[in-house]
Amino acid sequence: MSLLAPNRKPTTVHDLARRLGPGLITGAADDDPSGIATYSQAGAQFRFGLAWTLLLTTPLMIGIQMLSARIGWVTGEGLGANIAKVCPRWVTRTLVGLLVVANTINIAADIGAMAEAVRMVVGGHIVPWMLGFGALSIAGQVVFSYEKTVRILKWLTLALFSYVAVILSVHVPWKQAFTEALNPWAYFPPGVTRSDYAAMVVAVLGTTISPYLFFWQAAQEVEDNLRRPEAAALRAHPEYAAEHLSRIKQDTYVGMVFSNVIAVCIVIATAVTLNEHGVTSIQTSAQAAEALRPVAGEFAFVLFALGIVGTGLLAVPVLSGSAAYAVSEVLGWKSGLSHDFHEARGFYAIIIAATLIGTLGSTFELDPIKALVWSAIVNGVISVPIMVAMLWIGQSSRIMGALTISRRHRFFGWSATAVMAAAVGFMLLTSW
Repeated sequence: MSLLAPNRKPTTVHDLARRLGPGLITGAADDDPSGIATYSQAGAQFRFGLAWTLLLTTPLMIGIQMLSARIGWVTGEGLGANIAKVCPRWVTRTLVGLLVVANTINIAADIGAMAEAVRMVVGGHIVPWMLGFGALSIAGQVVFSYEKTVRILKWLTLALFSYVAVILSVHVPWKQAFTEALNPWAYFPPGVTRSDYAAMVVAVLGTTISPYLFFWQAAQEVEDNLRRPEAAALRAHPEYAAEHLSRIKQDTYVGMVFSNVIAVCIVIATAVTLNEHGVTSIQTSAQAAEALRPVAGEFAFVLFALGIVGTGLLAVPVLSGSAAYAVSEVLGWKSGLSHDFHEARGFYAIIIAATLIGTLGSTFELDPIKALVWSAIVNGVISVPIMVAMLWIGQSSRIMGALTISRRHRFFGWSATAVMAAAVGFMLLTSW
């Protein structure tokens, strides 16, 4: 087949799986243990009343993730390097610094949740499990090749189907769920303030539309380009560009829809099993799994717990990797999982440091839900200027050449940015 000719459309599951990659992994990584805790708290506290946020964010998430992937593929550079072209240096470094902080908090929460989930299922002391998961996450990126790492991450996305199985194992009042999801004020918990509601909305949005996902998907498109030396020369060819942009679109659609369907399943599962039985406060995803046991049975408990482990093993490398990509791109270091340790020492040093600090942080007795909510809020706040910069880049013919984003793509991108800005503004106003 000619390099200039579009690839044939996928006709089998195997063909489709080969076309899926950065978008699928990015979407699945969005449902990490910290995200599971946030969605579980939303379901336990507000029942079905916050499901609307996930319905709203699905098309917006698709639009912004397609933009990040497009920027990486077209420019051959990650988001950090591209944002530095349109923002002052201090702004870029501040945003990247906050991203690293939020990612490290997420890593600590995810490793702690994985260790607690394993301890609940098989027993043992929690600290060795924490250290083991931290070491495994580092080894997965430093020791294994890029191809093996991506292959493993793709297989780990299957862990998310455990939450579909949980939904199938419990009784769901679907009419009530749809009514409350489409009419958020149909149920408002007693004793909950507007500030509490706004903070949880921002937390859900912040954990769903997260900056680390932007950086990861863009960087993975750059990695794929580096593995195809002919890509830069052929990018200007209309057929080649159309084929690869179509692949990015398909990959992103599947990944983001998959991600938000799983998130809705988690909200519904916890609303049915926890809220309906008086459990309205969840501190961790592991606690959500434990709370399921007496209500939904051992099967649902084990599925929920195993899903935490699988998504954590998927998300921690994405969190540490996105931080490493962002820092390396801004500082001009060589970066990428396709390089070995000696070629990109700074890049791998960030991965190791973020994972080690997160692992050690998971051993401290911190209030996990506060850490998760603050991390999600930080993500929500910094996502707004990052998304604005991304849209400037996507519309810039100087940077994107002839492959600037379409008018429809601009609409969804700016809509996503407006939703995030409005949510953050509402939270700040109601917190006074």
